[in-house]
This record gives sequence, structure tokens and C-alpha cells, in this order.
Amino acid sequence: MQLFKDTNFDFMGVRKICYFISIALILIGFISIAAHKGIKYNIDFTGGLMLQVELEGVKVEQLRTVLSDIGFKDAEIQQITNEDKEIFILKTVSTENAGDHIKEALRTTFPEATKGRFVIQEEEVGPKAGFELRNQAIKAVLIAIIFILIYIWIRFKFSWGISAAVALLHDTLLTIGMLSILNIEIGMTVLAALLTIVGYSINDTIVIFDRIRDDIKIYRKEDEYRIFNRSINSTLSRTAITSITTLLADLALLIWGGPVIRDFALTLLIGIIIGTYSSVFIASSLVLDTVVAYKNKSKKK
Repeated sequence: MQLFKDTNFDFMGVRKICYFISIALILIGFISIAAHKGIKYNIDFTGGLMLQVELEGVKVEQLRTVLSDIGFKDAEIQQITNEDKEIFILKTVSTENAGDHIKEALRTTFPEATKGRFVIQEEEVGPKAGFELRNQAIKAVLIAIIFILIYIWIRFKFSWGISAAVALLHDTLLTIGMLSILNIEIGMTVLAALLTIVGYSINDTIVIFDRIRDDIKIYRKEDEYRIFNRSINSTLSRTAITSITTLLADLALLIWGGPVIRDFALTLLIGIIIGTYSSVFIASSLVLDTVVAYKNKSKKK
């Protein structure tokens, strides 16, 4: 199946514009992170209590008053409407029996709304465990990128591996910046999405790199600029089909998956779009500039 036949788009002609757009978006992300006073971590990484409750007919202001009255003034409350149900996510520092105190206060204040099972999910993580999880998560992402760099170095060239690693870093920074702009907390589910994005992006990049390497051998007399454009155009249908089918599956998760996996699905949606863009416009462009720079340097010598 082919969506595009005999295309001749000048992808490499807009690479400098794409560099500028990417740098601008990354800077916007950094500004958002700075405005939020750092990356916003979930209780998975900071420690604390998270309660997800279903309370029909209850408003956020009422919940905030109840939590404030029992000593949780700094609690975060997020409201999610899911299939005409009012779901609230309550996050606060963890104290002894905090979950029991909050549930009892909700039962007392909202007896009608708390009939039956109103608690959907309850999680509690200690601050030390959260700190260790955060460090392990950062290590996991860095180790993944290092091993990917080594793999591409062996399969292609070291400079190609560096270009792919820079593109992956670009994807990660852009995604984290978008999460900050959307005020989404980074927890274990979001981390899983980030690692999935890294794998998805590098797979797409390797397919394009493979075609570029083969075309360089076949069209030795042509300049690199035309070869790179030809390679990307020839893999365009495959890239588009993979991205569209993955996006459709992810959209199903986002729409019908419920609030528990909403952050995962949204992060994945952002990452798929960014990963597809970077494979075509960033990773390949960095390799082209590296190849041309090396060739010019060899000519001068």
C-alpha cells in the first residue's frame, strides 16, 4: 500500500527553517518549565497521596473547602469529566492515615455522593521512594539513548549515531516542554510513554537511514542533497502509514481509555507527531550537514 507515489518534496531545502522552529519550541518549553518552577513531577517521583474519586454533583470549590478544613490546604484538585461522570483527582502530602481522614471527611460532607464505592484509585508513595524512582527514571532514559547511539554507530557511522542521539534528545525535550505547557505531571505512566516515543522515533529514523545509505552506494555521482531528498521521498508512504495507524490506535486510548491512562495516551500522541517530524526533518538533516561538512573538509585537505 502506498499513499504517495513518485513524490519529489524538497525536505532538505527547509532544514534550516526546521532547525529554527525546533530551537524556538524547545526554548518555549524551557520558559514554561521555568514559569512552573521546574518540571512538574507526579507523586510517583515526589512522594505523597493521590486519591481518584467519583463525586456526582460536587464542585471543586466544595472539595477544596473540605480538604482545607481537615488540614490539607495545599492539596491539588483536578476535575475530569468522563462519560457524564464527575471524577476528581486529589493530590497532597502524605501524612499518617491521610487517605482515611480525607475519605471520612468526604463521606460526612457528601453523604449522597459517597454512597457505595466512590474511590476509584488510591496511591501513596514515600518521599524517599519517589526520589529514588525519579533518579532511576532519568538513568533509564539516558541509558536507552546511549545504547541506541552505540547501535547506530555499529550499523551506520559514528556521526550518524550522534545525529540520531541529538534527534532523540530533541524529541524528549520538545515532548517535556509540551507537557509543561499543558500542565501535565511526569509520573511512571508518562515516563513509559517517553520511552515508547524514543523507541518509535528511532525505528522510523533507522528506516530512513537505511534507505539513505543504500542510495548513497547506488547514486555515487549525485550530490548528497538530491540523494537525501530521494531517500526520504521513497520512504514517505511507509512513514505516513506507520504514523497514521499508530495515531489512530493512540486516539482510541485517549478518547475511550479513561482518566487513568489519559496522560500516557496524550504524551504518546505528542511524541508520535514530534518523532515523525524529527525523523524526516531533523535526524536526516543533521546527517546531511555532517556528510557535507566532512566532504568539504576532505576537499580542503
